[in-house]
Amino acid sequence: MDPQVAAAIAAAEAAAPASGETVRIDSWIWAVRLIKSRSLGAAACKGGHVRVNGERVKPAHAVRIGDEVRLRQEGRERIVVVKRLIRKRVGAPVAVQCYIDNSPPPPPREAVAPAGIRDRGAGRPTKRDRRELERLRGLGGFGFGGLGTPGGRPEGRPGGRPEGR
Repeated sequence: MDPQVAAAIAAAEAAAPASGETVRIDSWIWAVRLIKSRSLGAAACKGGHVRVNGERVKPAHAVRIGDEVRLRQEGRERIVVVKRLIRKRVGAPVAVQCYIDNSPPPPPREAVAPAGIRDRGAGRPTKRDRRELERLRGLGGFGFGGLGTPGGRPEGRPGGRPEGR
């Protein structure tokens, strides 16, 4: 093991709770870098995206060694088993040693370019190109003028001018 990682693990163990003490779930998922901030961890708990041993939990739920934590984020579910309790956020190499990751592998990234991305230097899109991009992205672009009525004229008098002038 790398001496720097060993020193970081020793520092994390020194900051770990004493035997018998517990750690909040929102604090633990933040400390082991499953969530970017503790407030996001609390929000995930409140939103029902965090389960401990199959049950939805509140942010103050106490986590213990051996608990299975399921975290849903960004369309993916992370499944981890608590191996070590820590309170303070640590570096990634140390954080990985605080849990056992049983998550399914992430889906492979698409090898093709995402729809609607133009090559650099291709110039300004033509009207036809823009309509094709809008169609691919699922945005309006159905041949209407965009003002709510077929032909694109505002409702009211013919000719597009509002009434009363």
